[in-house]
Amino acid sequence: MTDSSKQFLSEHQELAPGERFRFACHPGVACFGACCSALDLMLTPYDALRLRHTTGQTSREFIELFANLMAMPEVGLPMLHMRMQADTRHKCPFQRDTGCAVYQDRPSACRTYPLGRATQRNAEGELVERIFMAREAHCQGFDEGTDFDASAWMHDQGLEPYNEANDRYMALAEDLRAFEELAKRHMSQKQLGMAGLALYQPDEFQLFLAQSGLLDRLDMTPARKDEVMHDEAACLDFGYDWLELSLMGHTEHLRPTGQKG
Repeated sequence: MTDSSKQFLSEHQELAPGERFRFACHPGVACFGACCSALDLMLTPYDALRLRHTTGQTSREFIELFANLMAMPEVGLPMLHMRMQADTRHKCPFQRDTGCAVYQDRPSACRTYPLGRATQRNAEGELVERIFMAREAHCQGFDEGTDFDASAWMHDQGLEPYNEANDRYMALAEDLRAFEELAKRHMSQKQLGMAGLALYQPDEFQLFLAQSGLLDRLDMTPARKDEVMHDEAACLDFGYDWLELSLMGHTEHLRPTGQKG
């Protein structure tokens, strides 16, 4: 769990399992679009991947136009934030009078709203989900709509693939934060560059894999190798495995060729 997640969770009401709420957001709501300006909007690797499906850009083009590259506090992992427009309202670059121009591939934080979601490992090492409610003063979406609990809302907003992918990102960050050997030193510039490539530039990471022959040195089925090289979502999933292996020396998902399990 990031520091910003901890702060947000401490400032907002946590939902009990099965607790229900009413909400709707559409052009008929008087405040429509008011929540799409002056945002501190983190983009997870899967967020960036999905947004690029809509924009049709390379990862390099997308980052140059729409995102600011930062480092996750205490961990140093690359992290993108959406770059707001330089207008008086600092609107999201995808906000339009009619709504979100990338609605089908909108970021996970936008999908989850008005809920927030945070995860952290319990004593058994399992990721535990916590859900909280963000009731902003301007929002009138609570006055209408359908009753949901958190699970129904997540399903309604198509969050399953986002949550699955984002959980890997946050689990990697938490594992790195707890990894003693890495905690004693900062990641090198080379490691940072490769982490950025694996997480936020799968198109260029695929080129690196093709040129380096890295996949041939790993115990992977031909089918998975082919998928990694031709599907960016599969390449991102591999990227998490590879970062766990290269930064911490082990992962349950991947091993070098010839190494016994």
